Amino acid sequence: MNYVFEPPDVVSMPVAGRAEAFPVHRVYCVGRNYAAHAREMGADPEREPPFFFCKPADALVALTQAGEVPYPSATRSLHHEIELVVALGAGGRNLDVSAAAAAVFGCAVGVDLTRRDLQAEAKKLGRPWDTGKAFDHSAPVSPLIALDGQSVPARGRIWLEVNGDLRQEGDLSQMIWTVPEVVATLSTLFELRAGDLVFTGTPAGVGALESGDRVDGGVEGFGTLSFHIR
Repeated sequence: MNYVFEPPDVVSMPVAGRAEAFPVHRVYCVGRNYAAHAREMGADPEREPPFFFCKPADALVALTQAGEVPYPSATRSLHHEIELVVALGAGGRNLDVSAAAAAVFGCAVGVDLTRRDLQAEAKKLGRPWDTGKAFDHSAPVSPLIALDGQSVPARGRIWLEVNGDLRQEGDLSQMIWTVPEVVATLSTLFELRAGDLVFTGTPAGVGALESGDRVDGGVEGFGTLSFHIR
C-alpha cells in the first residue's frame, strides 16, 4: 500500500519486564467515578450512571522514568487527575462483567490532565469537552504491568503529590463503578478492541498545576510515575 505521506508510528506503551510493547488503539475515560470527586465537581454520585469521553491515542506520554510534560496553550487552569489505567488485551460488544474482567491485560498509573477553564466553558455552553480533555500530551502514563492471570484490582491506595505535597489520596475500593462494570458498560457503547485503554476515574483533590511543578503519583501494586510541567 502506498500513502500520500508516511503514516505515523504506532502509539505504544512499554510493558514492565517484557521486550514487547503494548500497541494502543483508543483511549477512553470514565467521568466522576469516585463519590468524593463527583461531589467536588458539583454532581450527585448516587444518581449518575457512568459516562465517558475520549482522548486521542497520541495524547499519551509514555514515561519509563521521570520526564517532562509541556504546559498546554490556551489555558490558565491546568488540573491533575490521578487514575488507574486498564489496558485491554481482548475486546467485543455487550460484554458481561466476567468477560469484561477477563479482557483486561494489565494496568498502569495515569494522569488525566485537564484544561479546567476550557472544560467549564464547554459545560456551560453545552459543547463537547475535547479542547479541555483531548489536547496534546494530556495523558502521561507509567509502564503497564501485566496481570498474568491475576484478578483486576478492586482495592489499593491511589495518590498524587505536587512538589512533595499530597494532593489526592484514595482507594480503588471507593470507585462507584468497578473496573469490570466500567468496561462492560463501555462495551455497550463501542466495540472494544485489544489495545484499548480505559482511564477509570480520579479521587477527590484535583487541583491546578503551574510550570515548574513536579508531579508524582502511584497506584498500589502498579508502580508510580513522575514528571515536571515545563
